Amino acid sequence: MARSLSMEGWRAVDEYFTGLLVDEDDALRAARESSVRTVLPMADVAPNQGAFLALVARMCGARRVLEFGTLAGYSTIWLARAVGQDGCVVTLEIDEPTAEVARENFVRAGVSDVVDLVVGPAAVSAEALVDAGAEPFDLVFIDADKPSNPTYLALALRLSRPGTVIVCDNVVRNGAVADAGSDDPRVAGVRAFTDMVAADPRLSGTVLQTVGVKGWDGFAIAVVGES
Repeated sequence: MARSLSMEGWRAVDEYFTGLLVDEDDALRAARESSVRTVLPMADVAPNQGAFLALVARMCGARRVLEFGTLAGYSTIWLARAVGQDGCVVTLEIDEPTAEVARENFVRAGVSDVVDLVVGPAAVSAEALVDAGAEPFDLVFIDADKPSNPTYLALALRLSRPGTVIVCDNVVRNGAVADAGSDDPRVAGVRAFTDMVAADPRLSGTVLQTVGVKGWDGFAIAVVGES
């Protein structure tokens, strides 16, 4: 008998596919569990979503990755392993105690040499990268405070090149994104982000809804084209 559409059923499906396909080792598991010590406990991506990000990085041949929002560094580890020892992941985290948790996890996972963790407001840190003439990134993952999504997208574009892939997490928000009258600033941030993608001729994108251990949500994914 088919399961009803519920968190129980979504979780069971995630556990089935994750158990078969996702190689979450002890270092990744410890990083995910350490999320309880961060400023946003248990807000990291799920294991199958981490594996998805790693696959995206590999598919686009990413060697330079920019991440808005580190938390415990769970997604960062997936991305760092995907880019390999010759790659680099620059990850931006506003909270120093949370950053310290992530640093411990990077050491445990053996990716400290690949990760550059920058502490401070993400927009300020990204602007500093622009001002410093940073080499363009191949992949940008936006998973920080949702009201700032439009700001992060604008900065991501200044740090991109034709072919750069931009992924933004948590864009469905249990369906609230469809409510044009929502007064939730997180919903407004997502809608503004999506409007920017739709209006920018350089960007081709779509959104995939997801259900699973993280509830009902989804990813936006876009690729940068020629100006």
